[in-house]
Amino acid sequence: MATQNVLNLQIPENKSVDEGFDYSRRGQWLRAAVLGATDGLVSVASLMMGVGAVKHEVKTMILTGFAGLVAGACSMAIGEFVSVSSQLDIEVSHMKRAASTNKESKSEQLPNPVQAAAASALAFIFGAIVPLLAASFIVNHKVRLAVVVAAVTIALAVFGWIGARLGGTPVVKSCARVLVGGWMAMAITFGLTKGVSSSTL
Repeated sequence: MATQNVLNLQIPENKSVDEGFDYSRRGQWLRAAVLGATDGLVSVASLMMGVGAVKHEVKTMILTGFAGLVAGACSMAIGEFVSVSSQLDIEVSHMKRAASTNKESKSEQLPNPVQAAAASALAFIFGAIVPLLAASFIVNHKVRLAVVVAAVTIALAVFGWIGARLGGTPVVKSCARVLVGGWMAMAITFGLTKGVSSSTL
């Protein structure tokens, strides 16, 4: 009877039906998508905030943000392509060695470098569009900066929530981590650019 009670304590009655789901299966594509979108959002927003610290023209901010979008998307695509290509080479070599020694090798779907590169670039673009759209139709400089920060804050919270839900991690912790990181990036870029501009111009 005591043994039965111990077993009952070890298995909670409200155990969720998907508790045994292996969230690591989502790791590869989730990492590329979430990191790509978050990087696009934070990088382009920080770049625009830095330029906005010294230039008040909306055209300058938009052109800077667009250049950051294109450069960042290319960088993400190339980096992901190289990374996944290296992983693919390792897995293919492992399969060849296993075949040459008559050892069994699990037949798993091999990573696709082109698919990973495209996903990273698209995710980066998706994130980078947010601050660009937020700044496009605001004439007043201070209001424009405030709107960009507000839009980025909302988007960061959404990305953090999505990543937490799909990855099975705590939502509050994930959102807080993403928000603080994004705010710090924008504040540091804005402050340093303004400081450098004031001391050199």
